[in-house]
Amino acid sequence: MDADGVTSQWFNPDVPNVARIYDCLLGGKDHYPADLAAAAKIAEAAPEVVQRVRENREFLGRVVRILATEGIRQFIDIGTGLPTQENVHQVARRVTPAARVAYVDNDPVVVVHAQALLATDEDTIAIAGDMCEPAAILRQVTEQGFIDLTQPVAILMLAVLHFIPDTAQAAQIVATFREQIAAGSYMVITHATAGDMSEGDLAQAVQTYAASSAGSITPRSHDQIEAFFDGLELEVPGVVPVAHWRPLSPEPVLAERATIEFSRLRSGKATPTVTDGPVFLGGVARNTSSRR
Repeated sequence: MDADGVTSQWFNPDVPNVARIYDCLLGGKDHYPADLAAAAKIAEAAPEVVQRVRENREFLGRVVRILATEGIRQFIDIGTGLPTQENVHQVARRVTPAARVAYVDNDPVVVVHAQALLATDEDTIAIAGDMCEPAAILRQVTEQGFIDLTQPVAILMLAVLHFIPDTAQAAQIVATFREQIAAGSYMVITHATAGDMSEGDLAQAVQTYAASSAGSITPRSHDQIEAFFDGLELEVPGVVPVAHWRPLSPEPVLAERATIEFSRLRSGKATPTVTDGPVFLGGVARNTSSRR
């Protein structure tokens, strides 16, 4: 066991990790050379991915703030990844200081990292959980009453379902959560689409992810992603590119296709919203059922 309490069997810095790749694309510091190399290959195949992950992160902040304003006091963030700025609990508590947040990830290193950072926060927990076992996740987060499923809760599944290659299995995961949450709860999903990527570029990106801890990535169509919300009431504007979901400005700035050099990952500079290349589609839906 190392100094951080993480056993070596959990951690191999030579195997790219999706959480660390995402951190790299966001301009973070919690990654290793293998993650940087994988992120570079992905950005080479899809230069727009740098902007896409930032749009996805900004979408998370907007949604959490809106849902907290609507009265949501409980959040379950599945596939949370490595902690960064503007985490769910930080955003929610600007609106409601009593917000409770359960962070869930299947990577033990991510969980240990989060637990260390949140050790003194009684209204957050970080647990090891696999989204392929949603019932087990719900059991863990409801232990000792941390999350009360008889009250509204927001289930956040951002950029995770595309790591499930079987569409039927992905739909069943969402359905299990939907069937257990109270009326007035929300399901938030973002998901990768291939957009106008060429077959060669898409194959390169998929191959890079295949060598990572995730094992695969499966972009899906708009209709396939929208189907994950079956049984729920989609909020306006529906399932759209995340940059277009209730943007802070009246209209997000659009630009022609532009190459984003990988060297700019660490710059932190805002870049225009682009509509070419791969796109994250996202939506927010409300459970109107009173079956619970």
